[in-house]
Amino acid sequence: MDKYTGKRLDGRYEIHELVGMGGMALVYRAYDTLDERTVAIKILKDEYLHNAEFIRRFKNESKAIALLSHPNIVKVYDVSFGDQIQYIVEEYIDGTTLKQYLDQQPNVDWHKALHFTMEILQALQHAHERGIVHRDIKPQNIMVLPNGHIKVTDFGIARFARSETRTMTDKAIGSVHYIAPEQARGDLTDEKADIYSVGVMLYEMTTGQLPFEAENAVSVAIMQLQTDPRPPREINPDIPMGLQEITLKAMQKDPMQRYQSAAQMLRDISTFEQDPGVRFHYQYYSNNDKPTHYLDTDTTEINPQHGYNDDFVYTEDGNADNHPDETQTRTKTRSKAPIIATGIIAAFLIVAAILVLSGAMHSQAKIALDNFVGKTLSTVQANNPNNFQFDIKYVTDNSKDAGTITAQDPQNGTMVTPGSKVSLSVVKSVDSAVVPDVSNQTRAAAEQTLKESGLLASFQNHSSDTVDIGNAISTSPAAGSSVEKGKTITVYISTGPGSMTIPDVVGKTLSEAKKTLESAGFHVSAVAHDNTNREAYYVTSISPGAGNTAKKGDTITVNYSSGKNEKEVKVVVQLPTNVSHSVDLSYYLDGIQQGSETVNPASNNTWTGRFTDSSGIKELLVELDGQKYIKYRLNFDTGNWEVTWRGDYQDQQVSSSAVSSSDVSQSNQSSSSSSSNQSSSSTSSSFSSGENSSSSSAVKK
Repeated sequence: MDKYTGKRLDGRYEIHELVGMGGMALVYRAYDTLDERTVAIKILKDEYLHNAEFIRRFKNESKAIALLSHPNIVKVYDVSFGDQIQYIVEEYIDGTTLKQYLDQQPNVDWHKALHFTMEILQALQHAHERGIVHRDIKPQNIMVLPNGHIKVTDFGIARFARSETRTMTDKAIGSVHYIAPEQARGDLTDEKADIYSVGVMLYEMTTGQLPFEAENAVSVAIMQLQTDPRPPREINPDIPMGLQEITLKAMQKDPMQRYQSAAQMLRDISTFEQDPGVRFHYQYYSNNDKPTHYLDTDTTEINPQHGYNDDFVYTEDGNADNHPDETQTRTKTRSKAPIIATGIIAAFLIVAAILVLSGAMHSQAKIALDNFVGKTLSTVQANNPNNFQFDIKYVTDNSKDAGTITAQDPQNGTMVTPGSKVSLSVVKSVDSAVVPDVSNQTRAAAEQTLKESGLLASFQNHSSDTVDIGNAISTSPAAGSSVEKGKTITVYISTGPGSMTIPDVVGKTLSEAKKTLESAGFHVSAVAHDNTNREAYYVTSISPGAGNTAKKGDTITVNYSSGKNEKEVKVVVQLPTNVSHSVDLSYYLDGIQQGSETVNPASNNTWTGRFTDSSGIKELLVELDGQKYIKYRLNFDTGNWEVTWRGDYQDQQVSSSAVSSSDVSQSNQSSSSSSSNQSSSSTSSSFSSGENSSSSSAVKK
């Protein structure tokens, strides 16, 4: 047992078991005695208690998640940063990582892949809007819950977007298969780096392959920088063209050619979901469209036989789904020490090589910034081979024509990389206006905001999974555009999640039907029905019916069979009246024992059995203390029964005593006072609902 299991932290958290180990922290399942709930506790490893960099990252994770409150992001409940122990108390997630999910199901249906992607993007949109960039989005950091939803975890290397601080270790950080090219170069990153990582995961889920694989981490990083991914449809032709376009748009090498926000990517996915045949006709920029800087990979090659870790610089999250049962004993650890040492050295060489090479590439890619002052904005935007990101600020200058650039930052001649942000001051027309941002405003508020800017509004309804019904999604032209005053701006108003056609699942098993409907984005309410002609657990109908439309998230009622149309025959057996002790009663249908129990005729002189079957005639035999006592013929077509034979019960505890069976009813039709099936059939009973209804079953009440 380790030093924490079985202990209580701060008199509150009972540590139950070690459930995971990362490079930086140990993860335990614990119980919060104050709030009475199960929690996960991350405890910083002892060796890092005095390491300023690891403490910074550990605190950064709690700081980042504490600012977030979203159903798709793990919650932080408590933190403690003492001298002897530092820990974070988080929501306990009962699920598997997306990495484990993909290992089990490498070819994910694209509907399910989109479901995961949308929830990841919704989580990231929430984080990005609060200035937090995750920077390590990968399947190991996505938890799949039993209900099919996901949670984003491990914000340990998240960066606050407004922070300008960067350390050397921030340069090449994350997981090499999922990092954006700018991360591999060591550039400052923003939310578009997370978008790239989401694109890689979407690629992996729909194709079953990573876009870039090589013998070592350095080669993969170089491919992230230089190589275009193979189109997903070449690997999996079942992927719709529109989905391929979304995937490749997210994975553009140039951040400015990617989706600029999670919300943008969500809008395209929503459009695609409504019409999987839609085409976006994006113009992609291949690496061949720009000068290519080749690297001599021979100078950075490492011995591939030792393998490599997907993570570099920051390694905790790559091991996030390791469990204690996978750890080795002390003896085994010693035997592997040389290999581990070799791995550490190799990892160090990888880091050094990437930093050096990315620095070389970075310096090679820098160019002198053009002089834009005096040119018109339309000319500069039309002739932008280096894909600069222009931040436009409109100014008033009566001495210059509208659209003329009067200032720029950085100044011309400054060495910058292609795709850098450039601020331009542009003369606005006296009669021009800048389209305001009305997103998430109500229809009335958006119209008023546009009116105050001298613009008119027209409205179009559009579905949205992220914007409340009745609020503005976006505008056309987009917010920030310069237009003539009096121009009519189209405002897209959310109608809520898009409508989808309900698939036909009648005749499928309940599990198949639920999978189909949930993959389409619906919730399922399953209702069992007796007296159907379907086998058990097969769907008989749904409501609303197949072919109708419903909104994503709506509930579909699935009616299914609890078993074939079975009938019940109830038999009341009169027990011997002169027996004062308990006896063993056994009962058989067609010679097969159905059950046995102990009865006491002195306290209750009847025994009742309920038998169910779909049809046919069965023989019931009742034995007392191993003696054949009485036989019945049960008719499951009519529900009736009759006595076919009766014997004398010989009480083994009373010598030479005979028990008359004259009190036994001859038939359930003989008299109104007998134990008739007609009288007993009025009693409410439970029907057997097993899948194999061809054999009878009996229940004693």
